[in-house]
Amino acid sequence: MARPEFMKAGACMKNQNERFSRAELLIGAEGLEKLKNAHVAVVGLGGVGGAAAQALVRAGIGELTFIDGDCIALSNINRQLIAFESTLGRLKAEVMAEIAQNINPDAVLHTFSRFYQDGDFEQLLSGADYIIDAIDMVSAKLSLIQCAVNQGVPIISAMGCGGRLNPGLFKIADIYSTSICPLCRVMRRELKKRGVPALKVVYSLEEPVKAAQRGAIGSISFVPPAAGLMLAGQAIRDIIGL
Repeated sequence: MARPEFMKAGACMKNQNERFSRAELLIGAEGLEKLKNAHVAVVGLGGVGGAAAQALVRAGIGELTFIDGDCIALSNINRQLIAFESTLGRLKAEVMAEIAQNINPDAVLHTFSRFYQDGDFEQLLSGADYIIDAIDMVSAKLSLIQCAVNQGVPIISAMGCGGRLNPGLFKIADIYSTSICPLCRVMRRELKKRGVPALKVVYSLEEPVKAAQRGAIGSISFVPPAAGLMLAGQAIRDIIGL
């Protein structure tokens, strides 16, 4: 039996104006234009950053920078949106760029398959209008945050997401108003030493589950992506002025 016309490949996908039409109904043509003209960087593309990156692309951000030096491993499949059997062993930044291009071929993409280190800001992030920090390593987070603050680039940072089971306990707040999260405690102390007066973060009010295995932190499918979506949502609201 012949396939109905509406089921044939490409039959309902060629009106490019429809790509972000549902977003335009929500934020208007002016808001959509602001997103199209924005350049957002996502540093760290694991369970949190990968979800944030996809949300940004699907919302219509016109230019994106992806930074991550890691490769996709089998242990990533339970929570990272870029992790599949078909992507095992591949560089996370490259896979994320392919996904982004498949979502919006018109997006301008900059991909760096390397871990962010102190001294990288000017080379990798000087053109960004907004930065999402989803880095795990504290020293790199601190360097990125301080550089962004010094350069006047808005930044939002992910705090601890591992060892949690309730995504409903994620909150957005200034780092100096946070509690419970062990990483927040470290970041408050270190940022205060560096003279950073404020930092917008996504953090959890849930006490983390202690790791059963030394050096390993448990994580599950529905928690890190929830934090990533909150990061992206805040970035988008900030860009369009909501």
